[in-house]
Amino acid sequence: MDLIADRLRSALNHLLSQARWARERLAPFAGETLAIDAAPLPSLRLAIGADGLLVASAPGAEPSLTLTVRPGAAAALARGVDHALREVDVAGNARLATEVLFLARHLRWDAEEDLSRLFGDALAHRMVGDARRLAQGLAEAGRRVAGTLLDYAVEERRLAVRRDEHDVLARDNARLRDALERLEKRVERLS
Repeated sequence: MDLIADRLRSALNHLLSQARWARERLAPFAGETLAIDAAPLPSLRLAIGADGLLVASAPGAEPSLTLTVRPGAAAALARGVDHALREVDVAGNARLATEVLFLARHLRWDAEEDLSRLFGDALAHRMVGDARRLAQGLAEAGRRVAGTLLDYAVEERRLAVRRDEHDVLARDNARLRDALERLEKRVERLS
């Protein structure tokens, strides 16, 4: 457990060390403890240092803020950070929660900076550009495959209906429901 906590704290501190603005946002909360609960992983306790970096919390320290990550967060992350954050329950210091959630939305890893230390600026820039193009290509391929599967399900197998067909069916059902209600009222009057 300590190894996981140490690795996560190191990774978060690496991100924070690349963004002075982020450390400045956390520094006013120095000494406060943050708890992250994401079952089945063990609960993680981190304290905020005076420099805005994260340190190990004191044993038994009561958290100022508790973030409980629900199981659907990982799947929601595929749709974006905002979707993933909707799967996090927040309890405790509201000001600290606002800052932590802001950082979760806006703090990004500067991969190019890290790669430039290993390979130089030009190669790092090219590697990151190639990785972006690859990610965009994979996303486009995924959209095309999904579109093809949807077309197959709608047109070939009739497992689903197109939106315009659904709207026509819904309108027809509403008209039928209204006509049935009018007929029931006429029958009631005749009885």
